[in-house]
Amino acid sequence: MLTDITLGQYYPGNSFVHRLDPRTKIIATFVFMVTIFMAESALSYGLLLAFVLLVGLVSKISMGLLIKTIKPLWIIIILTLGIHIFSGQGEPLWSWYIFHITREGIVLGIKMSLRLILLLLISSILTLTTSPIVLTDGIEDLMKPFKRLGVPAHELAMMMTIALRFIPTLLEETDRIMKAQIARGADFTSGNIINRAKNMLPILIPLFISSFRRADELALAMEARCYRGGEGRTRMHQLSYGAADYEAGFIMLAVLVIIGFMKWGSKLCSLIS
Repeated sequence: MLTDITLGQYYPGNSFVHRLDPRTKIIATFVFMVTIFMAESALSYGLLLAFVLLVGLVSKISMGLLIKTIKPLWIIIILTLGIHIFSGQGEPLWSWYIFHITREGIVLGIKMSLRLILLLLISSILTLTTSPIVLTDGIEDLMKPFKRLGVPAHELAMMMTIALRFIPTLLEETDRIMKAQIARGADFTSGNIINRAKNMLPILIPLFISSFRRADELALAMEARCYRGGEGRTRMHQLSYGAADYEAGFIMLAVLVIIGFMKWGSKLCSLIS
């Protein structure tokens, strides 16, 4: 299951989405996240899901890879669905003891689950179509206005990207340690919660040691290449907006307007009339 997590992985390509400026993709991702929380009706959620799948198709990312994004977190999605189903307000459709299921709870649970799925999909498309170096440049460039307030834009962007970049590496390392411990007779599935937590120590200790060793090696490598922060550093490839970026921005703005109109359009029409 650990190897199924695609967050932080990058798949090279030459699609329309791959060629977009990283700043465009980052801003579009945040706008889409805001749009998700504006959706209310089944039609709006259907449009958002169709839009995400269309973006995945345009970026030439297989449906299997997108499904792998959701697979590791299916427990959280089901838990979210269950919590809202059994705690929703409204007229009970079924009740037993302190548990009751309402129509409003079912609708709210489905909405929250779809929001999680859409957030996972759009975040994975961002990292799958943007290399860590380009993503760092985009984040740093977007944070430049905050430099006047003393915010270290380059250092923050570098830390965020390194953390994102090493997610797949740490997951692979965890999977390798687990297999090695299982081969030595370790059991991570049987027993109560306390025993399972104790059995995790043979995984956590080597993982922490490996993480610190990787961090030390990365620091030495950066120092050997005379890395001294963002001051005075230049880029081999300068970021620039193109026609495709303006087209993507217009499409994202259109999606935002459509979902917003579906939510507040009837109220605006009634006020105007």
